[in-house]
Amino acid sequence: MNDEYFMGIALTLAEEAADNGEIPVGAIVVCRNRIIAKARNQTEQLTDVTAHAEIMAITAATQYLGSKYLTDCTMYVTLEPCVMCAGALFWAQLGRLVIGASDAKRGYSRLETNLLHPKTRVESGVLAQESQDLLAKFFTRLRT
Repeated sequence: MNDEYFMGIALTLAEEAADNGEIPVGAIVVCRNRIIAKARNQTEQLTDVTAHAEIMAITAATQYLGSKYLTDCTMYVTLEPCVMCAGALFWAQLGRLVIGASDAKRGYSRLETNLLHPKTRVESGVLAQESQDLLAKFFTRLRT
């Protein structure tokens, strides 16, 4: 199992989000090569602006581990986290973050200050085109 494999699972969750009228973002948390949390955007379904895939995945993973820290974990997310989610990942002390598509409008990296924990390792661009295509298809369908 590699980054593409796990990102593929996150993409499936993003597709489920799109099917439910949510912005198509999926996230999973992996610890010691085992998936411990899966989530997708649910802001519309839950009427909750904080119900981003990353936040939902952090909550599920910390409950699974019985710890508020995810230092030995990797999160795979189809779209670059926003500032809110990056802040939550900082507090969770995530060990590694793997990102699909970048988000030039709302992604945390557009800020000069790194919002992630200093020990968090970041990989970007894993299945980026597939993630971008899913987002483009969703917003095209939304506009028509």
